[in-house]
Amino acid sequence: MKHRHLLLLPLLIATVALSGCGLWNKIFNRGDNLQAPKPLVEITPSVQVQKLWSSRVGDGSGRSGVRLQPTYADGKLYLISTDGKIEALDAATGKTLWKQSTRVGDGIWPFKHKKPGPDARYAGGPGVLGNLLVVGTLDGHVYAMDSATGKPIWSAEVDNEVISPPAIDAGNVYVRTNSGYVYAFDANSGERKWVYDQANVPLLSLRGNGPLLAAHGVVMFGSDDGNVVSLRGDTGAIQWKLPITKGLGRTDIQKLNDADDTLQLDGSTLYATAYHGELTAIDATQGQLLWNRAFSSYVGVGVTDKALVGVDDDSLVWAFSKDGGGDLWKQDALQYHWLTAPAIQGNYAVVGGVEGYVQWLDLADGKIAARMRLSKDEIRARPVVNGDTVYVEDVKGHVAAYRIGG
Repeated sequence: MKHRHLLLLPLLIATVALSGCGLWNKIFNRGDNLQAPKPLVEITPSVQVQKLWSSRVGDGSGRSGVRLQPTYADGKLYLISTDGKIEALDAATGKTLWKQSTRVGDGIWPFKHKKPGPDARYAGGPGVLGNLLVVGTLDGHVYAMDSATGKPIWSAEVDNEVISPPAIDAGNVYVRTNSGYVYAFDANSGERKWVYDQANVPLLSLRGNGPLLAAHGVVMFGSDDGNVVSLRGDTGAIQWKLPITKGLGRTDIQKLNDADDTLQLDGSTLYATAYHGELTAIDATQGQLLWNRAFSSYVGVGVTDKALVGVDDDSLVWAFSKDGGGDLWKQDALQYHWLTAPAIQGNYAVVGGVEGYVQWLDLADGKIAARMRLSKDEIRARPVVNGDTVYVEDVKGHVAAYRIGG
């Protein structure tokens, strides 16, 4: 079992140690070395936003540092929390369709485990496709359930905590652990098919793993050592690997070169970002570099028809041309708000931030078009968009649905 040391996301700003069993040895709260969020200025909304409903699922991510977000599928919203809660909601109304509440330490019926300790600290997922829901835990378990009822189907164990959503594609479930492994399981039985070992896991990295991107029989992800990797879904063999950051500097923190933000696939073009690295466009079929430009981000970009919208490591919001990455506009009004990755909702980019605000930016010029406050707690995960509705979750499990109008 591997051991690694992690740097918590900048909104927590802490160097932490994590044992191979996934338990925090030490956690620091946000310190005085952080720049205070830039004061928000009053805006005149140019688009109407209506809150449709709000709810709460458990304690959310708690002190885990995990970026939990809702998962939308077939008119339903699925949510988890690190204190053993999992729920399915009607996405239109917020009405609870089914829920499980497992006391941490009991295990999940019938997934009882012989070894003592918590088994329901949900942290990765959920991943949903059809009637299959899969979630990972901070204690190295993977649970598959019926998405319509929450009824258990199968379970599996992995080597370390799972803090990013499992991916489901072509009859396989893919799971990434925080020690650099990627597992493939049979979606029907939970039988392990293969394991990929990253091998070179840095001793220091940002807290968090970008979600696996599984499509067309391949699995792609950004790694902690600054590469974007494509694996064959049937065997786990490497198709290609492309470095997108060098992590240059004198100190360990300056040398951080995580490329494990959320990848975005647009046709055959893959967009990736890296902390202390670049925004990169890649031909996903061949693993060939199309273009790159300097851009340090730990959250990734949103993709529109003509542009990319990204948040840099100071929470400046940028828009770039998809044809070469040229600058289109920059918005600095939200500097140091430690924004989420942008979600694209019609003509707007939607971001959440450290003070619980949700902001809509006009894609034409970057101006703030609307603002709502979910809570006074941090929003770390990218909002989830379905049509004219966006779903946002904060670190304490508060979730709300917002609809944009004319």
